[in-house]
This record gives sequence, C-alpha cells and structure tokens, in this order.
Amino acid sequence: MADYRELWESLDMDLEKHDKLCEVLPEFYGDIYLTQENRPESMNYFNFVVSEIHGLRIKELAELKDDGKKVVGSFCIFVPDEITMAAGAVGIGLCGGSDFWIPDGEKYLPRNMCPLIKASVGAKTSGTCPYFQSADLLVGETTCDGKKKAWEILEEHVPMHVMDLPQMKRKKDKDAWTDEMKIYKDEVEKLTGEEVTKEKLDESIKLVNKKRKVLQRLYNARKSLNLPISGKDALLITQISFYDDTERFIEKTTEVCEELERRIEEGVNVFKEDTPRILITGTPMAVPNWKIHHLIESNGGAVVCEETCTGSRVLEGLVDENRETLDGQMEALSERYLGINCACFTPNEGRIDDIVRLYKEYNADGVIYNSLSFCHTYAVEYKKVKEALEKEGIPVMMIESDYSLQDAGQITTRLEAFFEMIENNKSKEEVATTK
Repeated sequence: MADYRELWESLDMDLEKHDKLCEVLPEFYGDIYLTQENRPESMNYFNFVVSEIHGLRIKELAELKDDGKKVVGSFCIFVPDEITMAAGAVGIGLCGGSDFWIPDGEKYLPRNMCPLIKASVGAKTSGTCPYFQSADLLVGETTCDGKKKAWEILEEHVPMHVMDLPQMKRKKDKDAWTDEMKIYKDEVEKLTGEEVTKEKLDESIKLVNKKRKVLQRLYNARKSLNLPISGKDALLITQISFYDDTERFIEKTTEVCEELERRIEEGVNVFKEDTPRILITGTPMAVPNWKIHHLIESNGGAVVCEETCTGSRVLEGLVDENRETLDGQMEALSERYLGINCACFTPNEGRIDDIVRLYKEYNADGVIYNSLSFCHTYAVEYKKVKEALEKEGIPVMMIESDYSLQDAGQITTRLEAFFEMIENNKSKEEVATTK
C-alpha cells in the first residue's frame, strides 16, 4: 500500500493505533486467501482492493468530497442505495468485522453485546477506520435493540439518521416503510442540496439492479456441481460490493463471472470431488470476518451459498424499474427492501422458506447456522429454523462465535463431526438406492 499518512491525518485518525491494524491485516489475509490453490485469476483485482483497503478508495472519497460530494455511511442492507445515489451522495457500507475495534467499543458498551455492534462503535470512536472518518452522515436502522442504542452513542461523534424499520410485514407496515423512504430522501437532499427527481431515481435504480444482477450471476456459478470458486472468495466479492465504486465493481465482477463460466465448461473444481456442500445462514460477515468460511473450507467443506445480509439478501429481488411517478418509485423501493427476510421480523416464515429453497437450488448437503455471540435475534430464531430443516431431512448445526480465533479448535472438531455425519448419510442413501 502506498503512503497515505497525510490523507489519514487529514481525517483526524489515530495514526499510531491505525498502524497496528495495518500491520495485522496483510498477514491475516494472506493466510486465509493467498494460500488457496487454483484461484480464479480475476480475483487479483479483489486482492488489490484489500491491499489498498484503507488507501485508494479513501483517496477517491476524499477527491469526491473536494468536488463537493457528500459521503453517507450505512450499516445495513435496508438502507436504500438508490436514494443515496439519486441525491448525489456516495454511499459506503460501514460495519465492524474485526475484534481489533472491540476494546474501544467496550468503553461505551457492555461486554455481553454483539461483537459487530461493539466493533462498529469502536471503529468510529477510536479514529482508526477511514471510512467512518470520511462519512458526512451515518444511517442506522432499528433491526435490533443493541443497534438502536448504539446509534445514540455514535450520534455524539457524527451526524446520524435512523430509519425506523417495521418489525412486521402487514400493509400498514409497508406504508410506514414507504414513509421512512421519503423521510430518508428528504434527509439526504438536505445534506447534498440536490433534489431526488424521478429521472435521477430511474438511473440509480437501474444501476443498483445491475449490481444485483452481476452478483446473481456470481452466485449462479456456485450452483455448479464442479465449484469454480471458493466460498470465501465469493464472500469477499460480496463484502467489497458495499464500498467499491459501483460501476467499477460491476465491471470487475463481470470479469470474474466470465472466468467462472469458462471454468464450469472446462470442469474445473477448486475442491475435491464429493466435498460436502454447505449453505451458511445467519448473521452478516463484515470485512475482515472470514472466520467461519475459512474454518469450513480448511476442514473438508465447501461453502456454496450464504443466506445472510452479506450473501443472498444483498442480491435477491430487483426494484421495479417501470414505475411512472416518484411516489410509485418510493413504493417500489419499499416493496423490495421490505421483502428482505431478516430475523428481526415476526413472524418470519419467509426466511425459513428461503433457507430450504437455497439449500435445494445450490445442491447443498448441510446447513451451518452461524450466529454472532449475544445476537439474540438470530440465536432465538434457530429453534424454528432447526425444526423446519429437520422436518425436511436437512442436516443442520449451529455455531455461535465471535471474531476471535480462540474457539477455532473447538469449532474445527464440531465441523469434522458434522461433515462425517453428512458423508455417512450420503453413503446410506446410496446403499438404499441400489437395493
């Protein structure tokens, strides 16, 4: 990475503490990603993005701000990128995926809280994340109680707007969410001084849909019986989609998809034949949280899909591009975003249906239900998911963990046993079909 110290200093960052973070990430990334064999060559772009993760993109944001643009940081896929773009702002995803930030987060939050929330607060309050430092406005949402209170803390450090997400999906909830879209539109217009017109929103809806379509193409390649890409590489691409320049991301991900489709034709498989195919469901995985994917794929499994907010929920469902009025567009955005089946909703049968559907579409052999420690929303929902999957005869195992690697040995032992059970079940099925 080039020397960006002057840039970071202009963002009022704690350079000494930030240096410690920069020392850890390259080795961590190298051990997880660069040791893989037979990776697609087009992944080199995403290697470059990680190598410059606090550099080149931050420089681009600084240049955009110098030209009068505003940067809006969001924490959740319920925040509509289409409106952010249509108001002339630059949207970036913000989250805390590293235990590096947790000690600073615990200065404000209790220890028995989700690591993602603690890390997010720590990333801002420590002044060690240039994405937080670049944001002119942060946008939160009411997906869990921990986040709702964390926004009050962050508001002491940076302007904050909170979108009130309904917890049910009745007509009155859809109407309320449409109103929230309009309130957010007004807020971003006030920030940028630019009006969101139907024409601008048409353009941004089409662009964000295009990004979803290229991610759909990426995920479709993972349905192949010969897997042309690892699960952790697919996860990395999806993670980078939250903060990379949208048009460049579409171009580079299209190159990956073209290579993967050639690999499928040639029968290339980055895993051994008969490797158990695993669907992950549960909490989001923000950069650099690659822990569960790495443990699965280092111990005999292959991740073929993620039913998560850093997985299928990002790319499934397009916004209707044919609405004739601005109000109609707002309704279309409300419909698409309220269609996301987050665990915060009650009832939430749609998420169970998604898991079963994706399990079949991706020819999975088992489901790993991943929940961050103290994430009560997802942990409680495991009971209903487990019952539904067992009724379908789908093997499922829950892993509750944080960002640290202290429990890696224990998780590895459980994964090995889970994969062995899957293999035994497959063997029994093969014997039964030959009789």
